[in-house]
Amino acid sequence: MVETFIDGKEFDTSRGLKGEGIKELETGPSRESIEWTENDRIVAFEAKPSEARPSRHGARRERDRSSSLARIQGWNNQATVLRLEHQELIGSVSPHVGNLSFLRELWLRNNSLSYIIPPELGRLRRLRILTMVNNSITGEIPSNISGCSNLVALELSGNRLAGIIPMALGSLTKLERLLIERNNITGGLPSTLGNISSLTNLTAYSNRIIGNIPDTLGGCKKLEVLRLAANKLVSTFPFSIYNLSSMTQLVVTSNQIEGSLPSDIGITLPKLQRLGLIDNLFTGYIPISVSNATKLHLLSLGGNRFKGKVPPLEKLRDLETLHLYQNLLGTGEVDDLSFLNSLTNASKLRTLSLSNNNFGGVLTESISNFSAYLSKLALYGNNIGGSFPTGIGNLINLQVLSMYNNHLSGNIPANIGKLQELYVLDLRGNNIYGEIPSSLANLTLLNQLGLSENNLQSSIPSSLGKCQLLQALFIGQNNLSGIIPKEVISISSLLYLDLSYNNLAGTLPVEVGNLKNLEGFDASQNKLSNDIPSTLGSCVTLRLLYLDGNKFWGYLPATLSNLRDLSFNDFEGAVPERGVFKNATAISVGGNNKLCGGIAELQLRSCNSRRKGFSLIGKLILSEDNRSTPLPDFRKFISAIVLPKSA
Repeated sequence: MVETFIDGKEFDTSRGLKGEGIKELETGPSRESIEWTENDRIVAFEAKPSEARPSRHGARRERDRSSSLARIQGWNNQATVLRLEHQELIGSVSPHVGNLSFLRELWLRNNSLSYIIPPELGRLRRLRILTMVNNSITGEIPSNISGCSNLVALELSGNRLAGIIPMALGSLTKLERLLIERNNITGGLPSTLGNISSLTNLTAYSNRIIGNIPDTLGGCKKLEVLRLAANKLVSTFPFSIYNLSSMTQLVVTSNQIEGSLPSDIGITLPKLQRLGLIDNLFTGYIPISVSNATKLHLLSLGGNRFKGKVPPLEKLRDLETLHLYQNLLGTGEVDDLSFLNSLTNASKLRTLSLSNNNFGGVLTESISNFSAYLSKLALYGNNIGGSFPTGIGNLINLQVLSMYNNHLSGNIPANIGKLQELYVLDLRGNNIYGEIPSSLANLTLLNQLGLSENNLQSSIPSSLGKCQLLQALFIGQNNLSGIIPKEVISISSLLYLDLSYNNLAGTLPVEVGNLKNLEGFDASQNKLSNDIPSTLGSCVTLRLLYLDGNKFWGYLPATLSNLRDLSFNDFEGAVPERGVFKNATAISVGGNNKLCGGIAELQLRSCNSRRKGFSLIGKLILSEDNRSTPLPDFRKFISAIVLPKSA
């Protein structure tokens, strides 16, 4: 429905006047005194509804919208509120809108309007609200918008605006909301913005704003929201902003801002709910007083250079997200993680990321008392030791558990099978021993499992085959023995499978042909033998293959041909002279005395008879010494999950 107000009465453009008792929004002549002559008629918009997306109401809806727009052309300049949100309008905003001299509110949110903001809008002295959010407006913010001296809200988010923020905006002394995020705005933040004492919300993230944050913003005593993430801001963060006691959101993620946090930040910003400083150049210690900002539900300090111990956070009962990853936190001492005990008070905690720091010490069983809502726990890349916490099974809503590259020891507790929401489990690069618990089969939502580079023993449980959503299974570099279970090698969702550097014996199961989506497979340095099954040729997406250091023998399957390193197996047959085999420096076939043919540079014997050859299926690599393209790091799968950024 498209609505406006004429002389204090609400006007539905498709039905006419209604609401006789509506409170008058602007003083003007009575309706009876208005003469609807041709001279009064203006065209407010050069726009029409988009026909790109048919509505379920079909032609009737289009007729209604066309009728409404036709009525717009007949509006008298006494209109005070114009609402055209979600109307699928395209085209430009006409300069004639500047003739609506009584207009107080102009709502054009969520359309497809383009071209520039007409400078004639600056004539609307009574305008209080101008919102053009989520359109395709281009050009610059017109400096004469400052002529709208009664403007309370200027909302231009989600467009294609470029150019600088006009200095003249600082004269809008009644402005409360300035929302210009998600544009292509350049230049600096004008120091004149500090003149707007009424400003409560300055949101300008995801632009190309450069320079420093002006110290004059400390003059905006009513400022509650400052969101400047994803720009190119530099220099030291102004201390004057830390004294704005009304601040609830302070987010400057993804810039190059320097400085340290004041020791009394939790006292001077008592209403703070979101503090986002991720990916900057902040240094120093995390102040003890941060716990006094008891309303905090997001504390994101990751990707900086904070150091020392993390203070107790027992007063942050509403905390939902704590990002401290990729800093210099911790001293390597046994009490580095003592602050975790205080987080048991945070009953709403959902995300805890402490990865890539210097934390030492051990994980105590207090972790089992964390919030039942905890879904992401990332502790990787530290020096955390001790046994794997047995109470981990209490965190039943955990989706991501990442503790790789630490010094954890002991067994993986069987109750880990209670974490049935788990999507990522990454324990690579620790000292965990014992068996792979069969209870992992209960984790039917598991997408990525990383257990490599530990001291796991015994066999691979066939029950892992129940994890039918697995895309990455990394269990290489352990002491696993036995055969490769056909149930595991049949998980059709697998993209990457690493079984390398174990003591696996037997054959490569023919069920490997079920891995239609497989891109990387590493079974090198085991005790596998017999022929490579011809079904491997069914893995049509396979790019990376490592099988060196086994005892495969016989003829190469006709479906395999782009193997860069065939060394030290017992293959026999003719090496082709095409594809990658044209380049002797790109492949290695040493240690296979029964191979013949190939290009002269390989120095193989001539084939006495026509031997079974092989044909290309993709870029396959079987190399130990020449692995120029190793299997991808497991971190690539989890970085987006455990390291979210705050805008």
